[in-house]
Amino acid sequence: MLKATVTGRIWSTKKLGEVPAGSILEVQVDGTSTTMLVFDPLGCGDGEKVIVATGSVAASWFPGKSPPIDALVIGSIDEASVAAGKKK
Repeated sequence: MLKATVTGRIWSTKKLGEVPAGSILEVQVDGTSTTMLVFDPLGCGDGEKVIVATGSVAASWFPGKSPPIDALVIGSIDEASVAAGKKK
């Protein structure tokens, strides 16, 4: 899993029929310069911190035959804490 920040939304008027309702977001993986596109079934917005699952873990979340999605927002971070209760 990755912690990332939503940096934008991708608009697409056409998509494969097996892709369920949701949004495609651009996120930046925290602590890196890596950006990626992720499928978002939760409705997250710009600047929001999210948890992203990738690869077969993301694909297996969908029932039945997996759509061609390999990065999935699985949570929205309200706050994160690290060692000894320090907020980050």
